[in-house]
Amino acid sequence: MRGLFQSERANMLRMGEVNEVDHQAMQHMLTSNAIDWVGFRNQIAYETNALLGGTEAILIIDESGFAKKGESSAGVGRQWNGRLGKVDNCQVGVFASLCSNSMASLIDARLYLPEHWANDSERCKKAAIPDSAQHYQGKSTIALSMIETALQRGVRFGYVGVDGGYGKDPAFLRGIDSLDCTFVADVHCRQMVYHEDPKPGIPTWNGHGKQPKHLKAQSSPIRVDQWVSKQPDTAWWRVQLREGEKGALEAEYLHALVWVWNGAEEQAHRWHLLVRREVGTNEVSHYCLSNAPLETPLQKLAQIQAQRFFIEHNFHEAKSECGMSDYQVRRWDAWHHHMALVMLATLFLVKQKILGRKQWPMLSFNDLVTALAHMLPRRQLTAEDLAGIIHKRHQRRLSAKQSSARQKVALE
Repeated sequence: MRGLFQSERANMLRMGEVNEVDHQAMQHMLTSNAIDWVGFRNQIAYETNALLGGTEAILIIDESGFAKKGESSAGVGRQWNGRLGKVDNCQVGVFASLCSNSMASLIDARLYLPEHWANDSERCKKAAIPDSAQHYQGKSTIALSMIETALQRGVRFGYVGVDGGYGKDPAFLRGIDSLDCTFVADVHCRQMVYHEDPKPGIPTWNGHGKQPKHLKAQSSPIRVDQWVSKQPDTAWWRVQLREGEKGALEAEYLHALVWVWNGAEEQAHRWHLLVRREVGTNEVSHYCLSNAPLETPLQKLAQIQAQRFFIEHNFHEAKSECGMSDYQVRRWDAWHHHMALVMLATLFLVKQKILGRKQWPMLSFNDLVTALAHMLPRRQLTAEDLAGIIHKRHQRRLSAKQSSARQKVALE
């Protein structure tokens, strides 16, 4: 923890300088089986649940990208990096965050393994990817597994929140529904809904041609964006979502009960449709579906939908203050163990914010890390120590240059 909070970058090399520990020993810690990492992650979930869990808590699932160079790091490849807003060479992790009363902390992290990795056993072996993980799982499948794991760990939450990358997957939403969990999920503008019960059934055979075998809807669906375009301005309701740093945060919503059918189910689902636009604009920012009880008011649904902001805030704080993206590891296990340490660090900081919020209501992660960097025991460096650190850095840079030159020669 001292390394995460006191080093300028939270990689093994810089943390080793802070703690006066050889960086190779720290790398070994991240790949060591001597530590009960499963129990470690379970304990983080247990303590986060004790702090934030409850019927009003929200389990938020989202992903984050980590730009990387080279092809050796587990799961690396050209894929969408949401932080950069483009396709880039990166790793992508799927994360779960528990949120309550504007406080949120990460409780789970899984590295996404692209299909071309899952099909290359030799490459997986070099990155220490276990046999049990050497099969392709889509991000929605990973997300559903994380929700199941949270339930198994006894994490208490009343709602699940996801963005459109997950909400667009019908099987994923139905999977959450089958777990008896309530979701508020962003969906794409192409989402089809019915405003009348489609009452799926097999058409009566008229005696001509092939006998019908497949279910057919008795009414026609409409895209959600097309439905929105037909709504009058008076149909929008202004909702206060929460208190922000600049005062009350508000947005405008459309709300309707609709039916959603995937073309194979015997019965359609009757769910809530929410559409959000920001105050003062006519541009839609979110389309959402929810399987909340039909009597759930718009105000409640809108406030839950708006909580997804907090996992993005989680990512920002974890990367800027806890070294989430500063790791220098290639192995599958080391990535997950690094993220476990980051989750521990964020949980500690959330606890301190809660303890200090009466006296310091604007207390931030940055404030806490600044204080910790000065209050925690710090290695006293002599001129000789500094010279040794700089010399080692130069040796590593030279080694990296020489390695790059050898690779270029090999390609010529």
